[in-house]
Amino acid sequence: MTEPVVTKVSGPVVIAEGLTGARMFDVVRVGELGLVGEIIRLVEGDATVQVYEETTGIRPGDKVENTGQALSVELGPGLLKSIYDGVQRPLDVLKAAGGDFIARGFVTSPLNEKVVWEFSATKKAGDKVQGGDILGTVQETPLIQHKVLVPPGVGGTLKELNSGKFTVRQTIGSVDTPKGNVPLGLSHKWQVRVPRPVSRKLPPRIPLITGQRVIDTLFPLAKGGSACIPGAFGTGKTVTQQQLAKWAEADVVVYVGCGERGNEMTEVLTEFPHLEDPKTKRPLMERTILIANTSNMPVAAREASVYTGITLAEYYRDMGLDVALMADSTSRWAEALREISGRLEEMPGEEGYPAYLGRKVAEFYERAGQVATIGSPERTGSISVIGAVSPAGGDTSEPVSQNTLRATRVFWALDFGLASRRHYPAIDWLTSYSLYTDDLASWYGEKVAKDWIDLRKEALEILDKEAALKEIVQLVGADALPEKEKAILDTARMIREDYLQQSAYDDIDTYASIAKQYRMLKTILDFGRKELDAVSKGVQVAKISQLPARVSIARMKTMSEKGGLGPIESVSKDATTQLAQLIKEVSP
Repeated sequence: MTEPVVTKVSGPVVIAEGLTGARMFDVVRVGELGLVGEIIRLVEGDATVQVYEETTGIRPGDKVENTGQALSVELGPGLLKSIYDGVQRPLDVLKAAGGDFIARGFVTSPLNEKVVWEFSATKKAGDKVQGGDILGTVQETPLIQHKVLVPPGVGGTLKELNSGKFTVRQTIGSVDTPKGNVPLGLSHKWQVRVPRPVSRKLPPRIPLITGQRVIDTLFPLAKGGSACIPGAFGTGKTVTQQQLAKWAEADVVVYVGCGERGNEMTEVLTEFPHLEDPKTKRPLMERTILIANTSNMPVAAREASVYTGITLAEYYRDMGLDVALMADSTSRWAEALREISGRLEEMPGEEGYPAYLGRKVAEFYERAGQVATIGSPERTGSISVIGAVSPAGGDTSEPVSQNTLRATRVFWALDFGLASRRHYPAIDWLTSYSLYTDDLASWYGEKVAKDWIDLRKEALEILDKEAALKEIVQLVGADALPEKEKAILDTARMIREDYLQQSAYDDIDTYASIAKQYRMLKTILDFGRKELDAVSKGVQVAKISQLPARVSIARMKTMSEKGGLGPIESVSKDATTQLAQLIKEVSP
């Protein structure tokens, strides 16, 4: 029997012969350095391997070793506050070992093996357990209590389970299964390409409140939903995702920087550790995991990074937590698929992307959802996936955008024109949509206000009318319009500038509660209706726009909620009084 060796090298793709008994997606070690790779094609004894590290120096004849294990991540306490590369290697450990450049072939534990955790058991010897059952808890960070779970697929009678102080490498107990005794620890491994099992998926009925008005009001995302943010360079994809990571009502945030520029990822890595969780005033990193895979890192690791991220998210979802996963950007992931597919000499599809691009994109987004977990007690958890897409030139007709739109139910279209006018978030209200609106209508009606959906519909109709009127204005000028149409344009301008436009850098305007959003929108639309009424009675729009109430409406976004919403309600009353006075002045 010959030893497995390399026969061909093509960038990150290596052909090896002699790997008898190997299986698809087995992890192998290539060359003297033991570079990490994964089998992606098998033809008899010849295996095609995608290597997750730079293959410079690898040549035919170098040895190849099969580990017999699929690409997996280690799940346990210590994941939060960590920064990993695409295959779950801690970047701080890599830097300590090899400096600013990642040493090739370096192997390290994903979890800190020296940290001692205080484990409190909730089960005892003799209890019947199955996959997903909670064995006990560890206080992972001040914000998150980590539930130690029985690994899926393991079931039987607990032989022993001990409370106390343990590292992730020590045994906390064991379970007697039909296949024999299985030791239990604080951590276990899971294959990244295999979704973790759930009891059942639940319908989307609760919105993921983000505090961003254009999202929560016009294009809401459900907890467990999937959203797409396509946009050209400079339209604010990364800032929007960072806002969602900071403010969305999620217990845990997983941020995957997939093939982004190094300077953008550096900004994320330097800013996130210093961000404060606005709800608890603790560091945001205490409930965040960062996965950094920049565009100059090996292309194959970029392809693996999204699977690493979604598997970590599924683990915390199984604890009964709500997880928000940000993937920035899936276009770079798709480009990695295209490059590897080309090196495999596969038949190209549209624009050179592999023919299975749509399936790969759908498989990723299908792992989102609100679920009832396996195990006892049954828990409800969710993963909300927000994927950024970077189409060349902002053209969303390209394959990645189109396949993403088929798989997701929310489309936040970033517009370069809005961004160039400094309107942020630059989400275009004319082309964006949310298919969760009807599913969430009952929640908004019960928790916010019965007329919430009507207000949203009215706002969108006014913005649509504005778009139609702007075409007329370009032909004849704004002064030629009747006063009624001028009033509609005036109301639309208030919706755009005083409501939808929001500053991420203003301490108050950066987040608006759903109650504040309702009061703001209702005030603007009430004023718009009364403005139309005043115009019908002979008042000119030019005079209405000079009312002091207009300034107060513009300042609603910067009114603090700490003392309640009284100031906003006062704005509405003052506006009504001032309009009534204006009508009285022009009345005969």
